[in-house]
Amino acid sequence: QVQLVESGGGLVQTGGSLRLSCAASGVTFSSYPMGWFRQAPGKEREFVASISWDGGSTRNADSVKGRFTISRDNAKNTVYLQMNSLKPEDTAVYYCAIKRGIVVFTRALGVDYWGQGTQVSVAS
Repeated sequence: QVQLVESGGGLVQTGGSLRLSCAASGVTFSSYPMGWFRQAPGKEREFVASISWDGGSTRNADSVKGRFTISRDNAKNTVYLQMNSLKPEDTAVYYCAIKRGIVVFTRALGVDYWGQGTQVSVAS
């Protein structure tokens, strides 16, 4: 079965950096776009970034533009989210996702597979 396993979360100070990883198995990883979403307590899950199957196209939420970078390594079946200049409002559980049948995506609706999430906490 399809498994998405996130790692790399943790506690950092404002202005710090983290790199999240999401390792996929049970799926032809290089065929599908990948995305990152996040959910803070009491809030809806929101889009962060996505990347096409070949890495040629990306999308970023306005709130993370210039700070977060999504990338992928199809040889390792892994997608990354490099997060720089972190702010307290970036605190959330971060999820990776696969959504088939599209080049890149920005909506959670229709996502085919989700990871279990990794906690990112940014202290002020």
